Amino acid sequence: MTPNSRSSRIQALVAQQAALRDARVGVVDVCTAAVAILPVSGAGLSAMFPHTASHPLCSTDEISERLEELQLTLGEGPCVDAFAHGSAILTPDLLASELQDCWPVFADAALEAGARAVFALPLQIGAISPGVLDLYAGVPVELGTEALADALAFADTATLLLLDARIDASGDTGPVGRRDDLGAYRAEIDQATGVLTVQLGVGIEEAFIRLRAHAFAHGHRLADVASDIVAHRLRFSPDMEPKRTEEGR
Repeated sequence: MTPNSRSSRIQALVAQQAALRDARVGVVDVCTAAVAILPVSGAGLSAMFPHTASHPLCSTDEISERLEELQLTLGEGPCVDAFAHGSAILTPDLLASELQDCWPVFADAALEAGARAVFALPLQIGAISPGVLDLYAGVPVELGTEALADALAFADTATLLLLDARIDASGDTGPVGRRDDLGAYRAEIDQATGVLTVQLGVGIEEAFIRLRAHAFAHGHRLADVASDIVAHRLRFSPDMEPKRTEEGR
């Protein structure tokens, strides 16, 4: 199959998913179409940035949603490495011993969440890389030559969608069956990070690291911790453990 014919076929599959939702094409349709034809159980996609908070854009099920959140909270995993190195990270079996050294926390957490294989594909055109497409399977699995080529074509389609700015806040970027407001999600994490720069007297990057560390240490979602900080239900101090107030004020 030629690259052009493969790309056309993948784009047609993505368009079919959008038609089923009676909506214009969004990255959520890339994820659902990928799951429909690839030997994987779920898919998720995150917008990635080198110096600011990264954000999940869509997920097909609770496990893929958890995997996106885990990697962005921990700062480790195939998604993080794929973005950093600009190349696909293919993990057919998370129980492989070398992965316990590579991702000491993520590997165990992903297995506990229900994933056994994870594949991370960077969204990239030239020097521009707006995010990463993640695929997972509940059993060990390898992506053959054709399946990998299709997966890369899905990543290319997602890249074009993001760079074309054809995704709005109407729900096209939320997880399937949900209407999460991505703009609000991103704004709240950014706002919470800004609050922490003041409370802790540190820069943006250090503030985001502290936000992620607190979320992971307490088993909370990043967005939930950010919401508590913005609502003044949780306050950080340079010399003390974060304190939870009785009410936001």
